[in-house]
Amino acid sequence: MILKLYAHPFSSYTQKALIALYENGTPFEWYLLSPDNPGTMKEFDALWPLKRFPLLRDGDRTVVEASIIIEYLDLYHGGTVRLIPADAGDALEARAMDRFFDNYVHAPLQRIVLDRLRPEADRDSVGVAEARAMLDTAYAWLDQVMAGRSWAAGDTFTLADCAAAPSLFYADWAHPVPATCANVKTYRQRLLARPSFARAVDEARPYRSYFPLGAPDRD
Repeated sequence: MILKLYAHPFSSYTQKALIALYENGTPFEWYLLSPDNPGTMKEFDALWPLKRFPLLRDGDRTVVEASIIIEYLDLYHGGTVRLIPADAGDALEARAMDRFFDNYVHAPLQRIVLDRLRPEADRDSVGVAEARAMLDTAYAWLDQVMAGRSWAAGDTFTLADCAAAPSLFYADWAHPVPATCANVKTYRQRLLARPSFARAVDEARPYRSYFPLGAPDRD
């Protein structure tokens, strides 16, 4: 039975899961979450009342959260590209870096973006300043880590890079990576050149006007 993905292509967490699917050419059906597809939205709401996507459906099994979807694919629909390293220590490093990107790049990015969606009177300038400071710290730390690595967890493309690609992609739009973090900028370009992520980026291009801070004329 073919996998079903309930998601939207402009979503960063959707792109994280898409990278894993595209790395191995795993077949799946898109269930596009959009007001134009009320039936799909109703199915999604019934499957996951918390209404956070992506959501993967494999037969009668529902899998939520992008990191867990990637782990699930590696376990049950794995291909030639293994995104969870076989070595336990290497796997731990990949998972640790996955959490870094979700918690310290993606989370402050979301805080900045969501604040812009609020009415101006309800915006949180202090919270946005804190989020920008967190990104500055995260960029600086990551720059040191990437000085000796090709990919986020070492020499092999893993779960960590699936997390890094969309989080750094959009974070740089909201709060640009400074020139002093050359290793991060180079790594971001390496991710953009990866065919699986390049495909996800291209599929999301029609929706760039959705970015509330304004999508830059690049990437």
